[in-house]
Amino acid sequence: MPAIILLCRGLFGKNIWTLNFRHNPTSNPPIQSHKVSHIQQKAFEEGNQAFSSTYTWFGRVYRGMKDYARALEYVEKCLAIRQKMLHERHPNQATTCSDIGDVHRLLGDYKKAIAFHQKALNIQENIECNPLECATTYTNLGETYREMKDYSTALTYLKKGLQIRENKLPKNHPDLAVMYHALAKLYLATHEYSMVMKNIQQAVEIAQEKLPSNHPHFSAYKETFEEIRKKL
Repeated sequence: MPAIILLCRGLFGKNIWTLNFRHNPTSNPPIQSHKVSHIQQKAFEEGNQAFSSTYTWFGRVYRGMKDYARALEYVEKCLAIRQKMLHERHPNQATTCSDIGDVHRLLGDYKKAIAFHQKALNIQENIECNPLECATTYTNLGETYREMKDYSTALTYLKKGLQIRENKLPKNHPDLAVMYHALAKLYLATHEYSMVMKNIQQAVEIAQEKLPSNHPHFSAYKETFEEIRKKL
């Protein structure tokens, strides 16, 4: 079978499953992942640039499942390919560095997390790239510094991420809910309860409109909302 047909089958299956996973977090990614990987292995040799986006996808799926070791394995594979195939200031290199940094944050290795996020920003702030990707890096850095209890630095980065997303996205976009929740957690840590309530209410309102009731983000927003209600 021609390689292009195999590739299209793989990408079609990957995209359909990705949409399903966003709306049904209990679906089973490993089965779909191996199907896509098997198709690509028939179409291309290992190390082909076509694998990089698939490895990114695998990494994000496993990160969502909280299998951080496996997530790191895949995003590092992606970076290895992109470092060979792309110039060092390519925006896709920055995206992958930010992904790796976020996995290191989730693993509790904040020094590595910051290093990779700074690598990403060194590219994103000095070339023309998708500003929403830069917003993600700012957000990831903000979350990292919040977990390190450096709240002033965390707030600086989260506000940068929020400003970009508010300028580029509809007011009810789920990615804005992510920002409002991140800010709510920060203000909760600094005991600024009025700001916590303002931001968590915005996150919950967007989630009620845009996310299924069993989505993990929606559950997290409601948990934060209940936590702050108990403190008031």
